[in-house]
This record gives sequence, structure tokens and C-alpha cells, in this order.
Amino acid sequence: MANQTRTEAPETVIVGIDPGTNVLGYGVIRGSGRNKMQLEVLGVMELSKYRDHYVRLREIYKRVLQLVEQYLPDEVAIEAPFFGKNVQSMLKLGRAQGVAIAAVMARDVPIFEYAPRKIKLAITGNGAASKEQVASMLRSILGENDFNQKHLDATDGLAAAVCHFYQRSLPGGGAGNKPKVPTSGKRKASSWEEFVRSNPDRVR
Repeated sequence: MANQTRTEAPETVIVGIDPGTNVLGYGVIRGSGRNKMQLEVLGVMELSKYRDHYVRLREIYKRVLQLVEQYLPDEVAIEAPFFGKNVQSMLKLGRAQGVAIAAVMARDVPIFEYAPRKIKLAITGNGAASKEQVASMLRSILGENDFNQKHLDATDGLAAAVCHFYQRSLPGGGAGNKPKVPTSGKRKASSWEEFVRSNPDRVR
């Protein structure tokens, strides 16, 4: 019997975002199969230096757009706001998430939203896990050794990406978290310039 060549699962690039009004955390992973993941980048965006709230929103939009154009993700995962008692804080956090979503949608990338508890549960098995516990588990999952305290906001963004990678591996592709932007079914462009050339009617 002739040997059959096993087709490798295509790689998927996922950007994870933890929106915030003082610090925005993000992480990018490249995954394949059901559990093979590689860390591409981990970082934070410091927003406290901008005194005006609307300037912060503008900078969030610009940075998220940069991430999408630089890493060309297949999908983006974002952490949903945590419902607290401070209405003003919740309003500002919701705005931060909204402009991040708008930046992703501007490039027609599917975006998925996950509650903080669901992300923690997916990463650690405990929906009430601390930031430190999430970071420690991510370090183990990804085989990284250089996470530290200053990365705790970044690892929250990374956790959203890893959570989504696990969810999309489930039967139905994590159907419980519908994308906010439908996929077009077209081949993914290798650069933003190629996307513009291939989709003149979708770019203004």
C-alpha cells in the first residue's frame, strides 16, 4: 500500500487584546493543530501618559490597527469588560473595547469576545484565577521563561488569544462565540498592500 502523505494543519495567527484605559495588553500567537502554539509577541500600551480620555481612545485605535496590519491575523480575540460597580469606569472601559473592535473591523478581520472568567477557566481550569496564576500557566503552555510582573497586563491579552485557539479546536469551532465580522472565504492576503489591491471596493 502506498504511503499517504499527512497534510499539516494550516497555521493560524491570533491576536489577543485586553483593552484598558490605563494599560492595553496584547499578545500574538501562531498556532497549528489542536495544541501547538508559538508566541510571536507580547506587549503593553501605556495610556496613562495621555491625560485626555479621547486621546487615549484615538491611540488605542491606532495601535490595534498597527497590530492587525503588522501581523495579519486570521482572527482576533478580545476580553469583554468586567462588570463592576463604578459606572464611569465601566463606561470608559467599554469605549476602549469599542474602539479596539472598530480598528479590527476596519480591516475585516473576524473578532471574538470572551468573558474574563471564561478565559481564566480555559487557561487554568479556574474561573477565579489570579493574573499571576494565568501568567504562570501561559508560561508553561508556551514554553516561555521570560514573563515577569510588568507583563501581567500583556498576559491577559495573550490569554484571550490562547483561549480562542482552544475554543476554535472544539467541535463547531467555538460556535458559542460568534465572530463580530464574518469571514469572506477568500485567501488571506500576505500584506495590507496586497489586500488593498485585491479588494478595491472594500477600501476607502
